[in-house]
Amino acid sequence: MGGRAGDGLVKPTPDGFAPYDAPWHRAALGLTLAAGGLGAWSIDESRAARERLPGYADLSYYEKWLAALADLLVAKGLVGTEELAAGSAAPAPLSPRALAADRVAGVLSRGTPYARPGPAPAFAVGARVRTRAIPGNAFVAGGHTRLPLYAAGKTGRVVLSHGAHVFPDRNGEGLGEAPEPLYTVAFRAADLWDAPEHPGDEVTADLWQSYLEPA
Repeated sequence: MGGRAGDGLVKPTPDGFAPYDAPWHRAALGLTLAAGGLGAWSIDESRAARERLPGYADLSYYEKWLAALADLLVAKGLVGTEELAAGSAAPAPLSPRALAADRVAGVLSRGTPYARPGPAPAFAVGARVRTRAIPGNAFVAGGHTRLPLYAAGKTGRVVLSHGAHVFPDRNGEGLGEAPEPLYTVAFRAADLWDAPEHPGDEVTADLWQSYLEPA
């Protein structure tokens, strides 16, 4: 959605800002991390769930998190709609994968690797490439994709090659990891937008191989 007309200017956040505007924001983050730790879905599935929310543009950041989390919990059979409506769950044994409080810092600091064995890269660092003109998911109509609309049909150059990684367009829709080569591609701001404030600025995006063709 970056660069979309009508969304207003980006407002940089000053140093020392409070990361939560309300106490429930902390709870929303904690619930999302705790539920994600159960391993019932991938990060790509969670992003897809947020994008499918009705009224997406009208929801605040953490409202999106909570609404998508509720949908995922129901879809995966972890919570029933009646339990959600009641605001409490039926007693059940704690999952052996439950993320205990004393493990949170270590788990988050390690991160989750998404590099996988896969095809060799088709583009070398320095290669000129053009992104797909249509940014949507090529496998599922309206499905999740990591190709931003503002970079669709644009020409840039490969500045980094990361090897094969899980492909979100398939993984987010339950079609398997289907790893592809992943690149960082640099674009001139003047090539992305009609009237950028600083035309010489460079914008980089991490893009998968099937998004790209030789320029």
